[in-house]
Amino acid sequence: MRIVVTGGAGYIGSHAALSLLRTGHQVLVLDSLARGHAAALDRVRQSAGNHAQSMTFERCEVGDREAVTEHLRGFGAEAVMHFAALAYVGESVDDPLLYHWNNTAQVVRLLQSCRDAGVNRFVFSSTCATYGEPQRVPIAETEKQHPINPYGWSKLHVERVLADEHVARRRVGLPFAYAALRYFNVAGCDTSGTLGEDHRPETHLIPILLQVALGQRPNATVFGTDYPTPDGTCVRDYIHVQDLVNAHADVLDAMGDDDARVYNLGIGRGYSVLEILEAVRRVTGHPIPVEHGPRRAGDPPALFADPKKIRNELGWNAQITDLDEIIASAWAWFQANPEGYPE
Repeated sequence: MRIVVTGGAGYIGSHAALSLLRTGHQVLVLDSLARGHAAALDRVRQSAGNHAQSMTFERCEVGDREAVTEHLRGFGAEAVMHFAALAYVGESVDDPLLYHWNNTAQVVRLLQSCRDAGVNRFVFSSTCATYGEPQRVPIAETEKQHPINPYGWSKLHVERVLADEHVARRRVGLPFAYAALRYFNVAGCDTSGTLGEDHRPETHLIPILLQVALGQRPNATVFGTDYPTPDGTCVRDYIHVQDLVNAHADVLDAMGDDDARVYNLGIGRGYSVLEILEAVRRVTGHPIPVEHGPRRAGDPPALFADPKKIRNELGWNAQITDLDEIIASAWAWFQANPEGYPE
């Protein structure tokens, strides 16, 4: 299949591009490189071997309707996997217009390009942040969605746009299938060591702890130790990035011409901040000094997925669920690439 991967120079998008190439698909990466890494695409080509020629790259904003439509038509695109997004919660609070423009408005234009080019399958990277502070955990897809920050709202708005476009196309007899995949915490790196996680600035727990182990930070901060959880720290669901991108491929393979699918992507159990800390200490052999800070506003005590729906409908299960294994794959990348991708 000819699949467009937006944000393919980013953390998740580059892993998706490599996985799709390895399984015989043709891939067009669209990325502005505002926060992605051209070097990640070089690594994808190197690791894809004989499949490398099946990937092309165009540098552009996904909201550039004219350019994107031309690229989709020229490529003969059959489906879009949309990963391009801004994903810093704090930044979204400080600059909500940036997030509503980048994560919502530009996707509307991307969907217009899809309509113009006759692309009728769309897989969207959504987030568990659309649930806000859920009443029940583990979280099922039926849980009420009420985000508590602009980032979550920017993603939920797109889910609504997709649903409305699906209804509108159906009304006039035109095919349009979509899936909204609500991510929980994505972690780990490609087990071959080719690709990794390189955010600037870094805000994710596991990479921050690994940067402490590398001597790039003096310590890490544990925000809140008095939550109503077994050890007093927040509990989160960590899904390995390879399992995540495999789920995208499974969803795309299963989509019919008129499907509207929503799935949570997680492993179905949570790990606390202190459990993550101890696992990083085990894997790296480093003491990882920490400081204790106050709770962060809007941090729910526990967020982890109920993944039964995708398991029951598609037979998908996360394959890498051992915490030490997830962290070890990231540690291998950080040791080999302590400064991240070369710029």
